[in-house]
Amino acid sequence: MLSILSAVILLAYAVSRFVDIPVSELGMQLPGFYLAYEINIHTIVSVLVAGLTAAGADMLVLEHPALGKKRTVEHWLLPALTALTLGVPLNQLPVSLEWLVSFVIGGIILMLVLVAEYIAVDPGDERFPIASAGLTAVSYALFLILAISLQSAGLRLYLILPALVLAAALVCLRTLHLRLKGQWLYLNTFVVTLILTGIIAALHYWPLTPITFGLLILGPAYSLTSLMGALSEGQHLRRALIEPGVVLLVVSVTAIWIR
Repeated sequence: MLSILSAVILLAYAVSRFVDIPVSELGMQLPGFYLAYEINIHTIVSVLVAGLTAAGADMLVLEHPALGKKRTVEHWLLPALTALTLGVPLNQLPVSLEWLVSFVIGGIILMLVLVAEYIAVDPGDERFPIASAGLTAVSYALFLILAISLQSAGLRLYLILPALVLAAALVCLRTLHLRLKGQWLYLNTFVVTLILTGIIAALHYWPLTPITFGLLILGPAYSLTSLMGALSEGQHLRRALIEPGVVLLVVSVTAIWIR
């Protein structure tokens, strides 16, 4: 089932490159400002693939013997985000060797995410720490890819901001849920997302390269989420600040250095 699901998702992205439908535009006139959003084949495929991935993850998790009566909604979030994020660079790149490599790597990442979500159903599984760490790493890597891809596409802020804010909220919520083994920290996630909203809006107008833009968002996203997780575990504030502070410093210095 896992291989079939991954094949169908990747096939949808591959076929969409050779299908052309008329572009539709959704627009809204506001006082002194016109909002416009184009709906094309890539938009339609991305939404359908995200839904298909979430449904496939649900079916896969339901087969886990340790699931019992637990909900499966938390296991939809990262697979759906993975499918959406992988579609952004695949839709932007021309069909070439680079596109093919991205296509293969995307398929591998998607399969690993689905396998890790299956393992993460049971916190008592000896593979749970590895699966949890893997899901956390992949979620932040996808967030970075999404930020870089959207910024490099030259989209306006009202298109970039909702996508990155939603992705940040999903990553933060799922990461904290994994770290605390089942707890949902909605308020903490809202605080992190609110802070990131201001950072994203400010950095969008700075003359930064897409990679620098992505890294300068990734640093606060990881550090704030890690801080919330440490405080929720009962760590003292001074100790809780060490890891997030080091990561934020390293990522920020790297972003400035490659600028």
